[in-house]
Amino acid sequence: MTPPPMGLIIELTHRCPLQCAYCSNPLKLDPPSSELATDEWLRVLDEAAALGVLQVHFSGGEPMARRDLEQLVAHANAAGLYTNIITSGVLLDAERMRALITAGVDHVQLSFQDSEALRADVAGGYRGGHAKKLLAAALIRNSGLPLTSNFVVHRQNIDRVEEMIALGEALGSERMEIAHVQYYGWALRNRNALLPTIDQLESTTAIVEAARARLHGRIAIDYVVPDYYAARPKACMGGWGQRFINISPSGKALPCHAAETIPDMEFPSVREWSLFDLWHDAEAFARFRGTDWMPAPCQGCDRREIDWGGCRCQALALAGNAAATDPACTRAPMHHVMATAISEAGETDFTIPRRLARAPA
Repeated sequence: MTPPPMGLIIELTHRCPLQCAYCSNPLKLDPPSSELATDEWLRVLDEAAALGVLQVHFSGGEPMARRDLEQLVAHANAAGLYTNIITSGVLLDAERMRALITAGVDHVQLSFQDSEALRADVAGGYRGGHAKKLLAAALIRNSGLPLTSNFVVHRQNIDRVEEMIALGEALGSERMEIAHVQYYGWALRNRNALLPTIDQLESTTAIVEAARARLHGRIAIDYVVPDYYAARPKACMGGWGQRFINISPSGKALPCHAAETIPDMEFPSVREWSLFDLWHDAEAFARFRGTDWMPAPCQGCDRREIDWGGCRCQALALAGNAAATDPACTRAPMHHVMATAISEAGETDFTIPRRLARAPA
């Protein structure tokens, strides 16, 4: 039997005050009217604990757009689940911070669009957003919670990574994530304006490694690079259907947040399936689990149980086939599409704002 997932990622809503051009939410958003009700989420949390899940990550959109977030956190905490909130911070005030502490939240991950207020506000499409984030960081740290500062990096802000790290340090972060944009959904549409050059990437990597050495033992720094310059693919989500269940606002259970881009798959709904049954029996989770599905050259590769064939959504987006070898791998028959994408990058600085994908209410 497949071991239980380590984590449950709950996308409570696709609503968000920010309109980032690299948003990881799908191009077609779930409307608020389709969102799971509070009692449905409470049942899902109970089933997660029974299944053996250890962590629950409340995400979105913006999870604080849901007024029942504190109730859900308290329920997860009572069920023995480690709780993490992934937030933009712009809706966090002192009252909600107190309520979340009372509910037993364990950790908050706070996202930043830039190190400079004006540039950050333009990137997020939210005036005054950066200032609200700084206040949110202070609330989180003053509450005694650990803070992870997540800086999303791309061509238009990558030259300020050193300043971002300095900001994360000044805010008292216990962990920082310097995460290059991953090119799915809205970010894929805006790739030509967001993908950094190889010189930018190498410079950033050197800055991050120097900061890791300087801050060792005080602040951990996670570093996520774009696949387009990689020699081998990443183990997306720790392997398809092996470590995480991602649940959309309307209740679809997904092996990863972008899985709905694969057109010939039907994903089970938690309104109709228990977490136990969908994890063990749903075809959507089994299709790319393990190694039996792999084509050559993955089947004979000594890394097949390290990277698990790479990302299925990226294989679809770049090679046109979700079952193909991830083009990020230099051994992939379609690896040349990476070079094509790199050559096209920088042709524009203009990004299409995410608000154009807003779902109807």
